[in-house]
Amino acid sequence: MLRHVVLFRWREGTTADQVEAVRAGAAALPARIPELVRYTVGADAGLVEGNWDFAVVADLEDADAYRRYADHPAHQALIAERIRPILAARAAVQFEAVDLVGERSDPAAGAPAS
Repeated sequence: MLRHVVLFRWREGTTADQVEAVRAGAAALPARIPELVRYTVGADAGLVEGNWDFAVVADLEDADAYRRYADHPAHQALIAERIRPILAARAAVQFEAVDLVGERSDPAAGAPAS
């Protein structure tokens, strides 16, 4: 499973309505882009000063599925029409996701839980 994580920082003066437009636009993508296995988005919870403003986490089967998602016209329209106009900074990473919770060890015994 390939995981794509994007963090956004909005420009000064970005409104709650503009952020909601990004969220709503992103929420519409899974119905239009079949390559998305799992797709979560949201604004920062405000728990730590200096965090990024908004995050997107997309799970896709492989790199080819990621490329189709990235190039999809609905995704490109969201970027051009709703994200780019309010974007101050962006960070992203794609990586092979490994479920470490499912591989959790019993810390008391130092061995895998049975």
